[in-house]
Amino acid sequence: MPISELNRLQFTVALVSEFAKTYRLGAREAFNYLRDFKGLEFLGIHYDYMHTQSFDDVIEDLSTVCKRNGGSLA
Repeated sequence: MPISELNRLQFTVALVSEFAKTYRLGAREAFNYLRDFKGLEFLGIHYDYMHTQSFDDVIEDLSTVCKRNGGSLA
């Protein structure tokens, strides 16, 4: 696996974990929520920018995207 793909994967795993902590979800629940409400899709498209931001900012952005796509977390 190329280093760039490994970095992307590690960032995504860490981000899902932090998202889960922020919203008091299990890791699987957080992953499913981000998948179902297009957060992971958004992250994939905007990874080059998002990986340079703080996790707090990225989680806020993903929350906004998910809400716009029908998600209901606070």
